[in-house]
Amino acid sequence: MSAIPNPGIRAWLLSESPESAMQARCQRFYLAWTTFSANPVAMAGFLIILALILAALFAPLITGGDGIHQELSQRLLPPSTAHWFGTDELGRDIYDRIVWGSRVTLRIVALVGIIVVPIGLIIGTVAGFLGGWVDNLLMRITDIFLAFPRLILALALVSVLGPGLENAVLAIAITTWSPYARIARAETLTIRNSEFVQAARAQGASSARLLTYHIVPLCLSSVIIRLTLDMAGIILTAAGLGFLGLGAQPPLPEWGAMIASGRQFLLDQWWVPTVPGMAILIVSMGFNLLGDGLRDVLDPKSAAR
Repeated sequence: MSAIPNPGIRAWLLSESPESAMQARCQRFYLAWTTFSANPVAMAGFLIILALILAALFAPLITGGDGIHQELSQRLLPPSTAHWFGTDELGRDIYDRIVWGSRVTLRIVALVGIIVVPIGLIIGTVAGFLGGWVDNLLMRITDIFLAFPRLILALALVSVLGPGLENAVLAIAITTWSPYARIARAETLTIRNSEFVQAARAQGASSARLLTYHIVPLCLSSVIIRLTLDMAGIILTAAGLGFLGLGAQPPLPEWGAMIASGRQFLLDQWWVPTVPGMAILIVSMGFNLLGDGLRDVLDPKSAAR
């Protein structure tokens, strides 16, 4: 498969002797994309997540309202050309609420990712690199967070912090960082005595420089793969908190809260809780498929198998 129509550019990307660091990076990206795009399952996940992002970006252009405005005369209408997914118990268009809710979902997963990746990388790489009592202390703290079920611990934290989207994000992040620390530590243990690390140490590199420029970049791919695969769990946890009234608060169109408010209409007006449930299912599946594809591309051990 040739993703580059210009033969000259393609030859530059496939050159066996790159002339610059930029060319080498472009070659790695192109080869990774070629491998990824050849996997139809991974591409399906990529397209689902791309559709989610585009829906969130262009929500004002592809919806007829803000998903919050109530029209009681239009309540509980079935799916039709006027309302593709029907309306809810307050006459709000469910399609509009699903599209605007994609912004809430992306905000949650983005904020959680921004929080948990640095925390997991720092704790895991420091523990694996320094070893000794530092490793024991940090890993015992990690074990404490691993011992509790994620949703139960998140519920306890949100109960203390109070309901709300920001508190839900913070609670999910606090309960999610521990597996990333474990992965980063395992990767660090395998590379901390490598020749390139010893060479950098011999040249006078400090421990902070070794961690920042040599070890953390090599651990990043494994952490990103785990984060992508964890997105489904993050979405489900956020939806669970929203379902229980502890996440995003009304009238914000959060998918879990939409299921909670529509569950009483499941038998007669099935579309009210079913459509947001299908949105959660499809997006969660998309992140899982995308994560599998990224693992095949970024994890050489997985590719070798």
